[in-house]
Amino acid sequence: MTVTHISTGSPFEEKIGYSRAVVTDGWVFVAGTTGYDYASMTMPADVTDQCRNALDTIADALNKAGSGLDHVVRVNYILPDGADWEPCWPIVAKAFARARPAATMIRAGLQTPEMKIEIEVTARLA
Repeated sequence: MTVTHISTGSPFEEKIGYSRAVVTDGWVFVAGTTGYDYASMTMPADVTDQCRNALDTIADALNKAGSGLDHVVRVNYILPDGADWEPCWPIVAKAFARARPAATMIRAGLQTPEMKIEIEVTARLA
């Protein structure tokens, strides 16, 4: 079985010891992704900006793997504050309009207080 590791160059991948995505057996598993802007290493204050950044990072990893947002079959959303979830609905609805994956929203603390959303997906190869 061939396993391919996809990196987005995030310093967290090296420090923590994980890959942004792992490709194996026709599947792409994307790690929980927060809203950092990796070009500037800044975290926006607004949950919707964080949501967009996370989805952009996920889309980039999926594209590198030979997949895309339209091939996502499972998505988990993790938010510390449940009230932040509804403002993200239009963003995720647009991102997954075609795929319409099975989805779960979980309320849980994230690694640092400025993180307001983390998104994890599983996709099929295109």
